[in-house]
Amino acid sequence: MSPPVLFRRLATSKAMATSKKVMTREEWEKKLNDVKIRKEDMNKLVMNFLVTEGYVEAAEKFRLESGTEPDIDLATITDRMAVKKAVQSGNVEDAIEKVNDLNPEILDTNPQLFFHLQQQRLIELIRNGKVEEALEFAQEELAPRGEENQSFLEELERTVALFAFEDVSNCPVGELLDISQRLKRASEVNAAILTSQSHEKDPKLPSLLKMLIWAQNQLDEKAAYPRIKDLSTATLEDPAV
Repeated sequence: MSPPVLFRRLATSKAMATSKKVMTREEWEKKLNDVKIRKEDMNKLVMNFLVTEGYVEAAEKFRLESGTEPDIDLATITDRMAVKKAVQSGNVEDAIEKVNDLNPEILDTNPQLFFHLQQQRLIELIRNGKVEEALEFAQEELAPRGEENQSFLEELERTVALFAFEDVSNCPVGELLDISQRLKRASEVNAAILTSQSHEKDPKLPSLLKMLIWAQNQLDEKAAYPRIKDLSTATLEDPAV
């Protein structure tokens, strides 16, 4: 690119940048203060997060301090967290029993979730070196379901591939033995329990934060304003002009 062309482009870019509307901190804070948000709505947002994420003690304390009532029985959170903890620690059989104690229909009406939990049981058997038991479990419990569902069969084939490697660090499906696999299944069963309780499976707060980031990115193209860069502190930073 020749220097004249480069300079013209730089000049054009600079002109576009300077054409943005600039909002001072004072102007921006005035606009923010003009937006009225009820404390009751903020409290409900906090309670929704605590309940969905399973912070039962914090939810109970917040209920007493704010007078905000949760939309589900807080006692059920303890049961749900016990299921989640069981999966995260690899006690999948115990988790399945706890889910059935809560509501047998959760697994009866969600074959994919039940398969994934059974798949995780197989993974735990392989992890613990129980090869014969793992093979028998795969043949009796998972193979029949794989014959009925192509996606289940593919997941089963990936799982049994673990048998072929003594050193799983060189195994192409070694991530199945990762802690992240347990966390994935724990999140899946947690969401299913919440859905069965007619509760959102995801808290609203993270979605609102994502919406904030999206809105700022859109606004960046049109204006320079005090934006929030660190969501943990929500500190406004002066616009770069």
